[in-house]
Amino acid sequence: MVGDLKIVKFILCFVILAFALSNAEAISQDGLNVKSKSVSDDNEINYRLPGTAKPSHYELYLHPDINAGKFSGQEVITIDILEETDQIVLHSNRLSVSSVFVAGGTQAKVSHYYYDLALDFLVINMTEKLAPGARFRMGFIFEGEMLGKIVGLYGSSYTNPNGEKRNIATSQFEPTYARQAFPCFDEPNMKATFNITLVTPAGDNYHALSNMDIESTVDLGDYKEVNFHQTVPMSTYLACFIISDFASTSRAVSAEYGDDFEIRIYATAHQLDKTEFAADTAAAVTEYFIKNYKVAYPLPKLDMAAIPDFSSNAMENWGLVTYRESALLYDPSYSSTWNKQRIAAVIAHELAHMWFGNLVTMNWWNDLWLNEGFARFMQYKGIHAIYNDWGLLDQFLVTALHSVMNFDSTPASHPIIQTVETPEQISEIFDTISYEKGASVIRMLEDVVGVEKFEEAVTNYLNKFQYKNAVTDDFLTEVANTDTSFDVKLMMRTWTEQMGFPVVNVKRISATTFEVTQQRFFSNAEDYDKIFDDSEFNYKWFIPLTYFNDQDATVRRAWFLPEQQAVTVAVPITSKWLKINTHQVGYYRVNYEDEIWQEIIGDLVATPTKFDIADRAHLLNDVFALADANQVAYGIALDMTKYLEKETDFVPWYVAATKLQALQVNLVKTDIYMDYLNYARKLISKVYQEVTWNVDENDHLKNRLRVSVITAACSLGLPDCLNQAASRFNAFLENPTTNKPDPDLREVIYYYGMQRVGQEKQWDQLWEIFLTEVDASEKLKLMYGLSGIKEPWILKRFIGLAANENFVRSQDYFTCIQYIAANPAGHSLVWEYVRENWVALVDRFGLSNRYFGNMVRAITETFTTASMLEEVNAFFDKYPEAGAGTTSRKQALESVKNNINWLKNNLGDVAMWLQSNM
Repeated sequence: MVGDLKIVKFILCFVILAFALSNAEAISQDGLNVKSKSVSDDNEINYRLPGTAKPSHYELYLHPDINAGKFSGQEVITIDILEETDQIVLHSNRLSVSSVFVAGGTQAKVSHYYYDLALDFLVINMTEKLAPGARFRMGFIFEGEMLGKIVGLYGSSYTNPNGEKRNIATSQFEPTYARQAFPCFDEPNMKATFNITLVTPAGDNYHALSNMDIESTVDLGDYKEVNFHQTVPMSTYLACFIISDFASTSRAVSAEYGDDFEIRIYATAHQLDKTEFAADTAAAVTEYFIKNYKVAYPLPKLDMAAIPDFSSNAMENWGLVTYRESALLYDPSYSSTWNKQRIAAVIAHELAHMWFGNLVTMNWWNDLWLNEGFARFMQYKGIHAIYNDWGLLDQFLVTALHSVMNFDSTPASHPIIQTVETPEQISEIFDTISYEKGASVIRMLEDVVGVEKFEEAVTNYLNKFQYKNAVTDDFLTEVANTDTSFDVKLMMRTWTEQMGFPVVNVKRISATTFEVTQQRFFSNAEDYDKIFDDSEFNYKWFIPLTYFNDQDATVRRAWFLPEQQAVTVAVPITSKWLKINTHQVGYYRVNYEDEIWQEIIGDLVATPTKFDIADRAHLLNDVFALADANQVAYGIALDMTKYLEKETDFVPWYVAATKLQALQVNLVKTDIYMDYLNYARKLISKVYQEVTWNVDENDHLKNRLRVSVITAACSLGLPDCLNQAASRFNAFLENPTTNKPDPDLREVIYYYGMQRVGQEKQWDQLWEIFLTEVDASEKLKLMYGLSGIKEPWILKRFIGLAANENFVRSQDYFTCIQYIAANPAGHSLVWEYVRENWVALVDRFGLSNRYFGNMVRAITETFTTASMLEEVNAFFDKYPEAGAGTTSRKQALESVKNNINWLKNNLGDVAMWLQSNM
């Protein structure tokens, strides 16, 4: 056992007795019966557990040695036999199992065991067959490493204000990493209860946290044993263990259903004051979810902890939610308006999971969208309920819907529900399709059936499947039971089982009638000529149409069924246009005849408020996406930008500013680049002057607008914007303590100030500030600023420094590399570095890391030439193993092809429009 335990204690007496009793023969790892096996050369590999046995209870005893970076453990699993077998198969990865034994419940003994390395299986052969219905207890003694990783049970550290390094132990198990902490049946439908005991140092304020509250503590001298109450039935990926010296803030939750309870927010003691906003938000949003779901929170406590090293933004461990520090800790001295909104959103997302994901869990990872899509959808509703002046329901378009439509419009996409088997495939499916498309489709479904019926279905679903597992059809059955006016399941199958989405084409066929047709939308016009025959529905969708017209703002509805060739819509004879997809609630694009576009644009320019915020954002997003795809003349899209002179709201301007910067990237190497910049600068200058550089702490949306506009203005090279950034950057470097910019403006000042005036001296000074900064969100802002330098040799040095974990934590490495790659001066440097160091990067991060898998796509997505495409193909040919980056590689290739085709198809139109309108 790792460490200096003076008393070695098993969890329960029968485990101790197991070694003494003859019916509990242990097979030692030192014995000849232990072997390792790999089936990686087999033609077909089944990565799923055989299903002959299932756990009902774990008794788990873990001793993490936080100083040595190792851990030891003992456990007893109560196992139920479902089919006759003489073999027990469960998961184990990176564990050294020294003993396996039967602790009671059967006469069978352990014959021998081995590891199947390809499958992460621990295979235990028994001396006798076990009959269906049998229940017995199997014990394990094991140990593992906690260093050099941020998944499984791992070590993290931080430095306190006294300069002391403090070590902690923590865990991250989703999706397939519980098996790195203890042998287990590591599949979501293998739910079981847990009795957990953690050993923690007795002094220095160290304590232990897990999913449940503490039942008892045993003093062991230098150590103490912390025993937790038994959990409710849950999947292994939701277990959590933390040993730390964190301090906490608490809030009471007044529950409309069930008992009241307490929320505690844990963080390093010197950052405890940064937990206040999280505590207030968590308590309020939890009360909202209890009221909305009409289902009690089922645990006696709810803890949240900010971890110095964490692979994801956050993880919904039941009763002990873990976060990156930047995703939980809020300090108005460091945190921007966006940081505040993001923290609230991440909290709401994870707490939504306490019901949708934890209480009811998808049966297998192919239905991950039931967890993540619903949590993403509910985070917007939850935050809107408590911060209704933030406009979150409109912001859904720009922070969720538009981004996933960009990805989903390529052949590199995938259906919401797809087959996944390997750990790499499972990791890869945690993507924008499962999250954002899942949320978008749920949002559309709620709109169709109505909020009241939808919430009734959710409540029924949670009650019916609580502590169990479910599939998509189970959820849709509950929705269908509340609304029989249409075929809910058929509608949803067209959205969840097909990749992509439709574009609805609208043309006038008479004075009072519009005709609507549908086809699959592609971002690349060349894809329309390809044949895609992998859909049962032939890429037709069950579309809920919503619409209004210029003479009548009443929103009306119609169905467009997959088997229909067209749908007609009647309007008053005086109507000039029909606006389809009100508020862009439907997950589809809309294209109009040129004459209709021009009528819409005319009213937009004359009276923008004739369309509300969401509809203005929708029109901008659709017209540019259609122009990019060569389905609308680019002049029509640019004509729509003329209305922006009167636009004052954040969401539409976010769409416009994002597109203005994207066009800048597309045109940067063309001879019309300066013509475009002159137009874009003129277009944005009015709103730039209106927003000013003065932050208003009481106007959330105005602050979001300000940052979006100033960022775009500086990117487009508006002289006053760059001068302001440079002046404020120089003032900051002169006195970093007293001249810190407002948190909302720091990123733009650090980056464009560095771009404008940065040389080696300024970069070195900012680097030193970065190294000494302890606030996680501020470090990210400084990192972004460091990436703005124009000097390639300094950026090359930055790439090398970023590889050192003493400077840049592993959790932030990919963000840092992508920041540098986004700088034109660093783009080729990063691409060269990644290609030359690929093997070392694979060794460090592993192919199952989805963030690593996405890195190449992020680096290459702005490539615009055939030679660059050849480079990407050559790299993929040289390193064909993609792991969790398989889909990302397809997307990278599609992005480069799209960029090449964009210039070929649209450059002439843009040039002609600029010539006519400047």
